[in-house]
Amino acid sequence: MKNAQRISQLTWLLFLKVFDALEEELELTRDAYASPIPEDMRWRNWAANAEGMTGDELLDFVDNQLFATLKNLSADPVRNPRGYVVRGVFEDAYNYMKSGHLLRQVINKLNAIDFNRQAERHQFNDLYEKILKDLQSAGNAGEFYTPRAVTQFMVDMVNPKLGEIVLDPATGTGGFLVCSIEHLRKQVHNSADEAVLQASIRGVEKKQLPHMLCVTNLLLHGIEVPSAIRHDNTLARPLRDHTPAERVDVVLTNPPFGGIEEPGIEQGYPADVRTKETADLFLVLIKHILKVNGRAALVLPDGTLFGEGVKTRIKEQLLAECNLHTIVRLPNGVFAPYTGIKTNLLFFTKGQPTTDVWYYEHPYPPGVKSYNKTKPIRIEEFDAEKAWWGSEADGFAARAENERAWKVSIDAIRAANWNLDQKNPHVGETESHDPEHLLADYARLQAEAQALRDELKQILAKSLASQR
Repeated sequence: MKNAQRISQLTWLLFLKVFDALEEELELTRDAYASPIPEDMRWRNWAANAEGMTGDELLDFVDNQLFATLKNLSADPVRNPRGYVVRGVFEDAYNYMKSGHLLRQVINKLNAIDFNRQAERHQFNDLYEKILKDLQSAGNAGEFYTPRAVTQFMVDMVNPKLGEIVLDPATGTGGFLVCSIEHLRKQVHNSADEAVLQASIRGVEKKQLPHMLCVTNLLLHGIEVPSAIRHDNTLARPLRDHTPAERVDVVLTNPPFGGIEEPGIEQGYPADVRTKETADLFLVLIKHILKVNGRAALVLPDGTLFGEGVKTRIKEQLLAECNLHTIVRLPNGVFAPYTGIKTNLLFFTKGQPTTDVWYYEHPYPPGVKSYNKTKPIRIEEFDAEKAWWGSEADGFAARAENERAWKVSIDAIRAANWNLDQKNPHVGETESHDPEHLLADYARLQAEAQALRDELKQILAKSLASQR
C-alpha cells in the first residue's frame, strides 16, 4: 500500500471515530439529536466492540455496506448538513485494506483514544499534525501541507476578527483554517460568539484525500458541521458567478505551485487575464472575491513575481485595485522536499491602489544553510518581521528600511513593466539557480541573440545592395 493510500485509509477511519465521539457530545447537549448515519452504520455499532466483526465478515461489511451507504446519504447542505459532510468525505474514498483481521487491529488501536477527554484530544491533535507533516514525503500529496510556522505567521499578520468570513479556496489539509480557528477562538467569550465562529470558516478543496483530511481536522478543532468545506475545484466556477453577497473578509491560501488547469477552465475568466496556470487564476479569483477592505495573504512562487505576458496584466490589475503593501521573500527549502522553488508571501488589502510595496527578505537562522524535514522553518524566526510590521491603519508609518527590508514605489514597479521581483538593494548581487529564473534568463538571451542576428542580416543586406 502506498504512503498516500495508507494515510487515506487511516483518515476515513479517524473521521468516523471522531464523528461518533462528537455525536456522543451532541446527544448529551441537544434535545432529540438524530444522526445522519443509519444506526447499524454508526461507528459505535460496528467498530467499537473489540471482539466484534473481523476477517472476511468485517471486510464484506465495509466494502459492500458501509461505503455504499455513506456514499449515498442524503446530501442537502441546508436540511441535512451533517449528512452532506459525511457523503462529501466518502464520495471518492476507498477501503484499501485487503485483510479484515488487520483492519480490526487498526480499529481497536483507534478505539483506545477517547476523543471526549480533553487531554487525549489535545494529544491526538498533535499526532494529527504530525500525520499531515508526513505528507511532505508522500509524493504529490506533499502539495497539501504548508509548514505550520508559515500559516501561523500569515494568520497573525492578517489578524482575522470574530464576525469576519475566512476563506481558503485551496484548503489542502486545512492548515490555514485551523490556524484561523485558533486565532478566532481567543476572541470567543460566550455561546453567541461561538456560534459566530462556527459560521465563519469556508474552504474548497479539489482532491479527495486532502478534503477528507481537512474535514477531519476541522472536526478535531471544534467545527461541529464543516459543511462549508466543499469538495470541488474553486477555479471551475466562472468568475462572474461569484456574487457580491458571497464575497469574504479574509482569504488565506497556498495555491498549488506550477499547476495547469484542464482545458476550458480559463474560459470562465476575462479574456485579458486568461491562462491555464493555477496560481495565476487563483490570484485573479482572490482579488475578485474579497470585499472592499478585505485582506488576503497567499504563497506564490518567484515565477509569478517576474513573469510576463498574462502575468503582467494580472499584476497590473492587482496593484490598481488592491494595496499590495508587503512581500515577504522566503529562502530556499521552506517547502522541501515538495519543491525547491523560492516562494513569497504576498499581503494585500482590496479597495485602494498600491503606492509602495515593502519587501522583507526572511533569512535563515544562524548556523542553518537550508531547511529540511527534520529542521523546518520555525514560528520564532518571524519575530523580526512581527516587530517591524507596524499597522496598515497609519500606512505602516513605523516601518523603516534595514538590511532585510526595503521599499519600492509604484512608479518604479510600473517602469519595470510590473516586475515584482525587486532585489534587496542592501546586499550584493547573488546568482540564482531557480529553474524558472534560469529559463527566463535563457529566453531573454536567446531573444537578444536573435535580434542581433536580424540586425547583422539587415546591415549585410544593405551593404550588398549598395555594391550592386
